[in-house]
Parts: sequence; structure tokens; C-alpha cells
Amino acid sequence: MEKILVVEDDRAVQNALKRLFTVSGYHVEIAQTGPAGVESLRAALPSAVVLDLRLPGMAGQDVCREIKKIAPAIPVVVLSASTDVVDKVLLLEIGADDYVTKPFSPRELLARVQAALRRASRIAAVPEIFSFEDISVNFTNMEMTQAGKPVALTSQEFKVLKFFVQNHDRVISREELLNEVWGYQNYPSTRTVDNHILRLRQKLEKDPAHPLHFKTVHGAGYKFVL
Repeated sequence: MEKILVVEDDRAVQNALKRLFTVSGYHVEIAQTGPAGVESLRAALPSAVVLDLRLPGMAGQDVCREIKKIAPAIPVVVLSASTDVVDKVLLLEIGADDYVTKPFSPRELLARVQAALRRASRIAAVPEIFSFEDISVNFTNMEMTQAGKPVALTSQEFKVLKFFVQNHDRVISREELLNEVWGYQNYPSTRTVDNHILRLRQKLEKDPAHPLHFKTVHGAGYKFVL
């Protein structure tokens, strides 16, 4: 049985989420503070985390960062009363897999958590260690080397790269990348995708202006070529 870790201090929301996920066939564990959520995850990794932002003891953003350091592959779906686009962008940039605004529809939240689990399952099918040219990537440890030298990638850059590796030689639209990697269907701008591709080219291509691997398919999206 898959386990959902709910990090939420509001008792009524805790009970609602526990009912929602239990009825849907998941085991639910509740943590009422930020530090308790991190410790719970360290003790036994869940399949996914539903994370409130306003938590006692530790801000939700910091909890998200810690979760992604401990277990980068575990999907984190954030709950927040904020509708600020900047907040959403920040959370997705630090590794959150989706963002649901309070008050939320239980059916929508369940659908988003299940979609995040499916994405995580597909991405997990990529080999732990992947190499091309002089680049070696350890997706589990989130480590990369080029010609034996370390290359620093953000959590989100690792996700984008992993999705490209999984779908190499296939044209992928910006919208698909946003939905499948960020998991946010109403993302403020597809420029977010373009910026991540640009950074990957700068870090991994020998000539970023004339990429051999991260190719633009004009009018359609991008394609990763080995």
C-alpha cells in the first residue's frame, strides 16, 4: 500500500485529507509541524508528500527543500492559501511537484497527487546512472560529472534532464514538459521551460549556441538526441 505523508497543522484539514486518501486506498501518516514532517520522512520514506506552507517550527518552503535533499524523487504537492504567482514559481523551482491553492477541491487534490505519483513512477524507469559523451549522471544521488569534473544542477534541472533521457529522440512540447515535469497545468509562462533548457545547454553542451543534444524543433518544442 502506498503511503502519503501529510504535513499539516490544521486538525480539520488533517482529518479531511486522511479520509480522502484512506478511502482512495492509501496509508496516511500525519505530521503536525515542519520538523516532524522531515523526521517522519527520514524514518520511513512515503510515496508522496502533501505539504502545507504555514507550519509551526519550520517554514513549508524549507521543509520542501529538506525533503528534496533527502529523497529527490518523492513527489511533493504543496497546499497554500497564497495565489501569488511568484510564490508558485519559487516553490516549483525549489523542487515542489505541484501546487494546490486553498480552499481546494478534494477531487482535484487527489487527482494531482495521483498524477504526481504516475510521473514519479515513469521517471523512476530511467537507469540510476546514465552516460553520454563525457557526461555521467547519477539520478539517485543527483550528481553529475563532465570529463570527470562535477557539474552543479538544480533539483528542477535534474528533473528536466531525466524526462528528456526517458523520452530521447521524441519531440516534446513546452506544455508537456510543464505538465509532466512541473505538474502545474496553469503555469504562468512557458519561458520557464526555455530558461531551463538554456541552462542545461550552457552546462552540458560543448557549444551551447549550436547544441548537439538539446535541440529546438521550431513550432513544436524540444528534442533530446543522444
